[in-house]
Amino acid sequence: MLDVCLLGCGGMMPLPNRHLTALMTRFNGSSLLVDCGEGTQVAIRKQGWSFHDIDTILITHFHGDHVSGLPGLFLSMGNAERTEPITIIGPKGLETVVNALRIIARDLPFEIKFVEIEENCQKFSINGYEITAFKVNHSVTCYSYSIYIPRAGAFVPEKAKENNVPLKCWSRLQKGEIVEMDGMTYTPDMILGPERKGIKVTYCTDTRPTESIKENAVGSDLFICEGMYGDIAEKDKARQKKHMMFQEAAELAKAADVKEMWLTHYSPSLVNPKQYLPQTREIFKNTKPGKDLMSVELGFEENALKE
Repeated sequence: MLDVCLLGCGGMMPLPNRHLTALMTRFNGSSLLVDCGEGTQVAIRKQGWSFHDIDTILITHFHGDHVSGLPGLFLSMGNAERTEPITIIGPKGLETVVNALRIIARDLPFEIKFVEIEENCQKFSINGYEITAFKVNHSVTCYSYSIYIPRAGAFVPEKAKENNVPLKCWSRLQKGEIVEMDGMTYTPDMILGPERKGIKVTYCTDTRPTESIKENAVGSDLFICEGMYGDIAEKDKARQKKHMMFQEAAELAKAADVKEMWLTHYSPSLVNPKQYLPQTREIFKNTKPGKDLMSVELGFEENALKE
């Protein structure tokens, strides 16, 4: 199971009833955060989740509404006696930017490991997540992320017996380990069937529509996408500021054949997102207006194989 929470859905500045955009996921004891606007740790507390288990942070870009909450989050983690390291992934310049923000959070009881994205599309494997960072089109270097939880094939006892795999190896092989025993090497594929369909979430914000979004969001169980503006009269503004309209997000969701889309990163001037849903749903029916602390538990599809 993958727990997903949209901690906030606001863009540019926090409002009394709208936190800045951030996403948090939980899987198998590991928590992952995408972006960290001002007050993100407050939203985590409101959700009833813990920031103590956050071990991976993905940064889309270096605008203040996406990174200004990092010092406060680090200090809160330190006060909670966290000692385990945190890995932060983001665009080039990540270490310089984060360390500059840390001027008020210098002495932390945990290590911060920096991973700077070097390519237009780059993959990472960490704590059970397979993460794809892909470049999008904003006024500064910006990446979106697809987060995938893989699922191994089902255990096939007959296959294990055909391959003469000792019974005492089965459990470890099902966990993905390679086992060496009595001069023989046993691999998971010797006891497992075809890889099954995993869970995929794509998070995309601060960008114009791009082919990279269509390509990387394909088949997502959940597509969380920027909808900065809903009123079609603001389309020119969206183009100039390199943001996205509700309708453009819906076109991407349709093209990528995702199961469900949540809109996020609303303009402060967008008071009632639901007002623009009818025309958006004409393009992609399963569109939902994101709201603070909106959450879902995503499970694996029984017996579905990876395509």
